[in-house]
Amino acid sequence: MKDSNTTLGTPDCRSAGRYLWWLVTSQRRRAAAGALLGSTWMVCLTLPPYLLSRAIDDGLEPGRWSVLAGWVAALFGVGVLNAWIGIMRHRTMTRVRMDAAFRSVQVVVRQATRLGGALPRRATAGEVVTIGFGDVGVIAGTLTITGPGVGAVLAYVVVAVLLLAVSPLLAAVVLLGVPLLAVLVGPLLGRLQGVETTYRQRQGELAARFEDIVKGLRVLNGIGGKEVYAERYRDGSRAVREEGYRVGTVTSWIQALGVGLPTLFLGTVTWLAARMAAQGDITVGELVAVYGYATVLVVPVSFFIEGGYDLSRGLVAARRVVRFLTLEPDSVGGNAVDGPGAPSTLCDPRSGVEVAPGRLTALVSARPSDSAAVVDRLGRFTDSAATWGAIRLDEIDLTQVRRRILVADNEADLFAGPLREVICGTRDRDEEAIGRAVHAAMAQDIVSGLPDGLDSRVDAQGRNLSGGRRQRVRLVRALLADPEVLLAVEPTSALDAHTEAAVASRLRSARSGRTTVVTSTSPLLLDQADTVHYLADGSVVDTGSHRELLERQPGYRLLVSRGMDHEDDGPAGEGTVPPLRKAVR
Repeated sequence: MKDSNTTLGTPDCRSAGRYLWWLVTSQRRRAAAGALLGSTWMVCLTLPPYLLSRAIDDGLEPGRWSVLAGWVAALFGVGVLNAWIGIMRHRTMTRVRMDAAFRSVQVVVRQATRLGGALPRRATAGEVVTIGFGDVGVIAGTLTITGPGVGAVLAYVVVAVLLLAVSPLLAAVVLLGVPLLAVLVGPLLGRLQGVETTYRQRQGELAARFEDIVKGLRVLNGIGGKEVYAERYRDGSRAVREEGYRVGTVTSWIQALGVGLPTLFLGTVTWLAARMAAQGDITVGELVAVYGYATVLVVPVSFFIEGGYDLSRGLVAARRVVRFLTLEPDSVGGNAVDGPGAPSTLCDPRSGVEVAPGRLTALVSARPSDSAAVVDRLGRFTDSAATWGAIRLDEIDLTQVRRRILVADNEADLFAGPLREVICGTRDRDEEAIGRAVHAAMAQDIVSGLPDGLDSRVDAQGRNLSGGRRQRVRLVRALLADPEVLLAVEPTSALDAHTEAAVASRLRSARSGRTTVVTSTSPLLLDQADTVHYLADGSVVDTGSHRELLERQPGYRLLVSRGMDHEDDGPAGEGTVPPLRKAVR
């Protein structure tokens, strides 16, 4: 199976049914082969009863042993052939299901990448996880109807024709009985869609809540809110359990009918055939054949019911996938234009912040969320009237904005992998560039302290690193990206005073001549800034150098003096607790 976007195609997101059909048509040959093998296998199931009836009527009853041996050999050959077809059918349908699952995962991942920074605002992580691990599997199982499902229809028709040659009455019972079964199960399938939709929705909400608890466990412990959130999770879990019971109730009835109704159907047909044989209307061989036909018919009838059940669940899952795939990223503007050709001033009219090109600018606020909001607007992660030069930021091609302006969040994700890949990303960087970035971020001790240096593995989210080390690794990554404009949120908040002073000095040197914005209340970092904007209630109160603001702004002086009292984290940043920027934002 090829794994490239050139073969992935564009999913049909007009409806859940169209999405499932797209999964089928994306592998036409394999689906057609599955349908052919499934149909052949089902039809071949009807041959043994016919061969057995001929062996009885033409060989056993008149005592013609050579004829009996011929029919028995034919029966054995059909059994071997059908066993081989069954194996090939199962292999083919497994590939159909795997293709559908992997294709769905790929389009979901591609959409998540397309949404980019808008993803957390468009969908919860719990919803994405539920789609990736739950709905995709359900959708893959639904495609079974393209193989045995098609074969079941054909086998039903063949059995009806064979029974018509034996008795029109028995054929009429079969032709009328199967639709009656569908009528009995149909309302339950409709009910299943409703309860399954509610169950999936609450399951996604619960997964999102669990993720929030895991991410904020350290914070929750600090503020004593762990038990409160745990109780909320237990309440949500009980609600999901109740919905699961409702789904289970409907499912159990469908599965019970899937087993019970075909058996009842088999008994009815066999009773009619036995009476007809006793009255001499059909031969003993035909009685055996009718029993065999009715027994075989249990398989397609069961597939009808199971296929309806799978299709009902598949539509619910596909509806969730389609809803995710139709989410739109941040607007790129109707007629996107190029950004300014030369370094230009970034302006945020809402706060009054102006960022001069080629300078180190600091944003200071008593509420970290206010300065972070300014960064989000200047980085175009929220809608605003921010400008870059003489051009509104939301009119510039978004790809250009992302390539030229980098927002380095204090809690940005760290992916698992070798440290070299974590800091370099998709770009190849030479050892000299990596060394400069590591030096600027005071991260030499991190590299030397790991067993394999840059080739050492980093766990997801940097769980095997301390808070201070994770922060410096993020800073190394941002510096290696070397953007035209770097917007760094609280880049030194988890560092001890000695390390922070060195990072502040080296950051200024590493970004010399480049536009850099930092949010911080640390006097060590602010003293290195060319310009400091002091914000109150989200708006600029005063602008100047750090020392000028200390002299004329009592509020600023009081605010930054707190930064001098923060607790050291040790030389390597051990034992630190990151700031609550996400919690208050």
